[in-house]
Amino acid sequence: MNKDNLLSKMAAKITVVFICLFIVGCSPALKTMKSPVDLPGNFSANGSEVLPAKWWQSFNDEKLNEIIEQALGNNFSIRSAWDRLTQAEQIAVKTSADLFPDISHSSIAKRTRQETDDVATYSTKYTMGLAISYEIDLWGRIRSLKQAALLDATAAREDVYAAAITLSSNVAKTWYQLAEAKQNKQVLNRQLATNEKVLDIITTQFRTGQVWAADVYRQRQLVESTNGQLIQAEENIVLLQHRLSVLIGKSPAQWWAGDEIDLIELPALPKTGLPSFVIQNRPDVASAYKAIQAADMRVAAAVAEQYPTISISSTIETSTSVSKPNLFDDWLANLAGNAIGPIFDAGYRKAEVKRKKAMLSESINNYGQAVLEAVRETEDAINQELLQRKYIDNLNKQLQLAHSVYERTEQNYIKGQIDYVRVLDALISQQQLEISQLNARRILIERRIDICKAIAAGWEMEQPQQAEIIEK
Repeated sequence: MNKDNLLSKMAAKITVVFICLFIVGCSPALKTMKSPVDLPGNFSANGSEVLPAKWWQSFNDEKLNEIIEQALGNNFSIRSAWDRLTQAEQIAVKTSADLFPDISHSSIAKRTRQETDDVATYSTKYTMGLAISYEIDLWGRIRSLKQAALLDATAAREDVYAAAITLSSNVAKTWYQLAEAKQNKQVLNRQLATNEKVLDIITTQFRTGQVWAADVYRQRQLVESTNGQLIQAEENIVLLQHRLSVLIGKSPAQWWAGDEIDLIELPALPKTGLPSFVIQNRPDVASAYKAIQAADMRVAAAVAEQYPTISISSTIETSTSVSKPNLFDDWLANLAGNAIGPIFDAGYRKAEVKRKKAMLSESINNYGQAVLEAVRETEDAINQELLQRKYIDNLNKQLQLAHSVYERTEQNYIKGQIDYVRVLDALISQQQLEISQLNARRILIERRIDICKAIAAGWEMEQPQQAEIIEK
């Protein structure tokens, strides 16, 4: 038989295999699930501004935009999330490969030497083989596993988005914590100058016998206390700069040592939308939902595992010696099918089905918890911002009163109507309120960051290149 006829027969056998591929049932359908918890109709408050996909751009802070983009490209944790996505995608590719025939070949060349009456003869034999094997997915086991792997990959992509949202919010919070720390240092320097000026006045009065020595010591203590706060403020600045450096993928350093950073004025409250809309768009909730569907597919695969598996195989082998001109003159082909099914497994497969169903139940419960946490985070952030604004208004009133109290007590002290302790208490109260006001402004910004994080839906990102070993 010539080579063309042999190849035709081989193609026919492969065609049979592929026909078997398509005689199986359809792919298992994905189930959609109702939320396991009742969602409220609306959030307690709703803004008017549409939040951009890259939520931090709503802050109109160019420096913040720059460092978040650096973090998204260089942070090692987010790069690891991308690597986990690639792993999940390749697992899906490997699982899908089981739906197609496995085709392999072998080639052997054998050289022999034989001696007869001191005469050596040599012969060479060539052997070539082709093997095809395929499991017919009669019960949908392989397709179920393929769907599960694809859903795992989809969940992994949502995990990347969730990691990006978390990273960007951490960068923004650290950025404005650094802004507060720098402005706190400026406020403390002004307070120190005021306290030193008052100390000079008190010291002069003491020398003329107008005040007691204890008043001088109290003022000196206030000066030293302010110096201590300045040392702590400097430490806080250094640590925040180090934290920010690591978040953007750089070695800890004082990258922003000379930069002045402002606590911004917030834009209008963003539009949160309906709770159901937020739930549908949050990457962490979407990932939990895909985990349910993947677990359901694995239940189907475990059920199918209880039934017999049917597979077919075909081999073609040909060989020739060097004396023959055509390798395909002598060949052998066979086609075989087999079915393997469980008879007794001591309850192994039933136990596996029950285990997979328990994993499905766990995934549903995890999803329900994720939904509740998403609603809670959004509601918490909205209410905290509204209440923080009220608190800032209250602090502003307290600070105005504290200024008035200090001015009045200072005048009464000059007139000799009260002792210096009253003046000192008023000064300390005023200075503490100045620090509290600065802290409250930063917390208000963080509350807005929490709102953005709670309702952000992710954005398109470019996957970074995978890391490789760099030899020394």
